[in-house]
Amino acid sequence: MPHFEDMINDEEKNLILGGTLYLVATPIGNLSDLSARAIKVLMGVDVIAAEDTRNTQKLLSILDIHGKELISYYEHNKRARGEVLAEKLENGLSVALVTDAGTPAISDPGEDIVRLCDERGIPVTAVPGSCAAINALSLSALATGRFAFEGFLSTNTGERRKRLSEIAREKRTMIFYEAPHKLSATLADLLKTFGDRRITLCREMTKRNEEIMRTTLEKAVSYYETVAPRGEYVLVLQGEEELPPESRPTDTEWYTSLSHEEHVSAYEERGLSRMDAIKAAAKDLGLPKSVLYKELQEK
Repeated sequence: MPHFEDMINDEEKNLILGGTLYLVATPIGNLSDLSARAIKVLMGVDVIAAEDTRNTQKLLSILDIHGKELISYYEHNKRARGEVLAEKLENGLSVALVTDAGTPAISDPGEDIVRLCDERGIPVTAVPGSCAAINALSLSALATGRFAFEGFLSTNTGERRKRLSEIAREKRTMIFYEAPHKLSATLADLLKTFGDRRITLCREMTKRNEEIMRTTLEKAVSYYETVAPRGEYVLVLQGEEELPPESRPTDTEWYTSLSHEEHVSAYEERGLSRMDAIKAAAKDLGLPKSVLYKELQEK
């Protein structure tokens, strides 16, 4: 790696504002994605707050940045360390906040210190760069105009399923983060909740072994029954599709005498796929699609 001493001179150092928190995005895989501005800020600030100081120290060594005060800031110490950092900022020091990879404060305890700074009138600015959610969305081949970021689902099975049921009718593209040891269970819950639909699974983005899998939920569940998940995943899930007007009967009471299975079959006879028919029937009945899907599966 080249030396970066010529990237920041005394005049540029003066552009680093004392008493300001800088949210500095770091690469999610490829070191070349670190911006020139990010390097200048890391060189110029007084203090660097890091998710894991060991990982950040490695990055700083590669950049030939030495002698910086490093403070750990992560989920389990964010309250106490947030106060420490706020005090330094109020005393006129400049602070950069970084995570191990990606943009701070996105599904990250950095949001807490941004809120604390807002409460105390401390200026905060962002030094943009890589964000795994946006990278995955752009690669997904799904609709990108409107999307909902869900981050990590709960590790508790009941809470995870409850959250999924709450967003069962979401029409926007949805983005989730997931760890490898939870992937199979999460995919199974997604299939039960949303039925079969398109999903893109992204892992090792920007790295040599980058893998982008554009598939369906059923195929993804089947695939990971025999293949062990590896690495952190970003899941991009298709939102619920609006049914074409011609596929829905104008008489809203036509189905009252039908069983749920007959109700779904009536839509299938109009040319809808099984999953689209379940969606339509669930909407008529005011039921979560996952409930109707499960009921029909158990018969």
